[in-house]
Amino acid sequence: MHLLAREEVGLRCLLAVASHHGAGPRSIAAIARAEGLTPEYVAKLMRRLRLGGLVASTRGAAGGYRLARAPREITVWNAVRVLDDAFLPESFCDCTPHERRDCARTTHCAMQTLWRQLGDRVRETLEGITLEDLCGPDPRQEAILLDVVPAASPLTDGASPWTSSS
Repeated sequence: MHLLAREEVGLRCLLAVASHHGAGPRSIAAIARAEGLTPEYVAKLMRRLRLGGLVASTRGAAGGYRLARAPREITVWNAVRVLDDAFLPESFCDCTPHERRDCARTTHCAMQTLWRQLGDRVRETLEGITLEDLCGPDPRQEAILLDVVPAASPLTDGASPWTSSS
């Protein structure tokens, strides 16, 4: 699991579009100015978001980008997956296929279980946060986000996810 600048900056660009939802398309130049980025970099990120179905584009002098769906229907997870499909990889083992064949942990690997469960919690949390949650002028945003993050999980409540209760 890794968070690159591309995901963070891409999400900021998406939020710049979401904050103008319903007010017409937002140009690449306006997004770049608002975020302190080059228009070329913004164009690259917006293309990726468009191909991922999160934004739609309009050509012409009054053109730009607008959300493809309402801000409450687009989650942070949607954006992260579009911006980096390797954010939570399916495989966590760096072994080569030859090494994996000889690995003593092929049937049960505690590290793979750990990273998979951690990845599941990250995904669940990001699925629970929408663009609407992040771009609203609500001063309670921190409380909204804290409500989404579970206070206890199998990884924090003292129970071991690797041992059975029997």
